[in-house]
Amino acid sequence: MSNHLFDAFRARMPAPERLLMATDDGRSITYGDTVVRSAQLAHALSQSGVRAGDRVAVQVEKSPEAFFLYLACLRAGAIFLPLNTAYTLTELGYFFRDAEPRLVVCDPARAADIGPLAKASGAIVATLGRNGDGSLTERASQQPTDFRDLARGPDDLAAILYTSGTTGRSKGAMLSHENLASNARVLVDHWRFTTADVLIHALPIFHTHGLFVATNVILMAGASMLFETKFDPARIVSLLARATALMGVPTFYVRLLHQDGLTRQAAKNIRLFISGSAPLLAETHKAWRERTGHAILERYGMTETNMNTSNPYDGERRAGTVGFPLPGVCLRIADPNSGRPLADGEIGMIEVKGPNVFSGYWRMPEKTQAEFRDDGFFITGDLGLIDADGYVHIVGRGKDLVISGGYNIYPKEIESEIDALPGVAESAVIGIAHPDFGEGVTAIVVRAPASTITAAEIIEAIAGWVAKYKHPKRVIFVDELPRNTMGKVQKNLLRETYKDLYTSSKAS
Repeated sequence: MSNHLFDAFRARMPAPERLLMATDDGRSITYGDTVVRSAQLAHALSQSGVRAGDRVAVQVEKSPEAFFLYLACLRAGAIFLPLNTAYTLTELGYFFRDAEPRLVVCDPARAADIGPLAKASGAIVATLGRNGDGSLTERASQQPTDFRDLARGPDDLAAILYTSGTTGRSKGAMLSHENLASNARVLVDHWRFTTADVLIHALPIFHTHGLFVATNVILMAGASMLFETKFDPARIVSLLARATALMGVPTFYVRLLHQDGLTRQAAKNIRLFISGSAPLLAETHKAWRERTGHAILERYGMTETNMNTSNPYDGERRAGTVGFPLPGVCLRIADPNSGRPLADGEIGMIEVKGPNVFSGYWRMPEKTQAEFRDDGFFITGDLGLIDADGYVHIVGRGKDLVISGGYNIYPKEIESEIDALPGVAESAVIGIAHPDFGEGVTAIVVRAPASTITAAEIIEAIAGWVAKYKHPKRVIFVDELPRNTMGKVQKNLLRETYKDLYTSSKAS
């Protein structure tokens, strides 16, 4: 038996001396370097006691070494568990208890805080810094440069990615080797990636967009990337002449449009601009085309499925849509309650089925069963329609998900923290259109009687409990929340009331 995903990458790798990545600190890393470094890290994992099927939880800054660690986990048969670098200790504690990783890899600067949490869950702790320093890489540097990859089949798990639940309890989406391999193969073909491509990679690598879309596509195509540790608009514009493609979230494109250097001449070498992880405003699509002469290609995916649809490479990239189902992906619009397929033009639940769709949620069989139809279609939670020309439109989300700056944020988690504060009677967290972030997290709060709690006090109080990107951008105080006859808060009315909060002349 082969190592399914890594062997798929290896089969398409160009000559060992070919460049895989050029970093923003001046390093040039070849495909040969990548095979060697991932082999050494795989040995280090094995020496740390990691065995096939064990989880390796990783909360580190973006670096080539962090990327090598992902490949090392594949080769060692481990299950890669990337964690957002903004997660607090409270959040990490839950992930460690739930996933029970054999090994936790963290930044050396956080080891003193994370170590006790990890050890309480039975994990071994190792460190990996932004500059490649740390106990794990130190151990790896002493290891052989070749490694006999462990056998892993198509259905074996390659990764677990946590996605927040509407009840505040995060769910671990289990992704197999073939889930990732099949999606990467399709995207390489659909987006026409070849060994001649150079991708500007400025996304984080702790979620599906930056890791499983961007890096997997590059590996599967035998292409190269400009590996940026962070998104810097001015620097991205300066890199356009060296690249052929850019993958980003809508916020990237909004901020790049503010750069004077963004012109048709600057973008002439780019063949493909891709946007995802959040809805791209039609105005941004139009402005980008006018400035650069390029139509952004918008696509639709999620943690549990990787990519489901894409606007066409050839043909109209229609603003406000996410294109057509990718080859091998079946997509339908169904009645949210009965699952009955609906006709084109009708709004309903988006459901998908295909080799890209995950196998279920880690240790949540009942939740898994509830999210799949009897015929195998996954209920995405997104509301949409298919128009007369076959384009898929996302029109809303059935689970109140907020997507801000490309990150998924579930209101219930934030509401629970706010509601627990002295001086707060109740709260409702919603997403409101934001010109920079796509949606701005907004808290509508009812004070307790006689309370004088302020917005600043609320933000300060929750800072240690939820990641900064989840913090409300505005806190609005009201006398009461609107409710229907069943007592449910009508968030649709709140969204309508404050829809211009971030776009009006009075917005701050």
